[in-house]
Amino acid sequence: HGIQVERDKLNKYGRPLLGCTIKPKLGLSAKNYGRAVYECLRGGLDFTKDDENVNSQPFMRWRDRFLFCAEA
Repeated sequence: HGIQVERDKLNKYGRPLLGCTIKPKLGLSAKNYGRAVYECLRGGLDFTKDDENVNSQPFMRWRDRFLFCAEA
């Protein structure tokens, strides 16, 4: 693997890949988290990631978050 594999997956070449960690890590509903992902991608980022300790919280289950982010 490596950067070339990532560039191939994203079909992005000739520039740095841009990404971010969604913040705040706590307090957003799954729907609002998905909206934040949408806004980041719409604004030009290539990828986003979860904060390491988000996991699956009672107010924001992993599956719900995944579905809203996939829709983004």
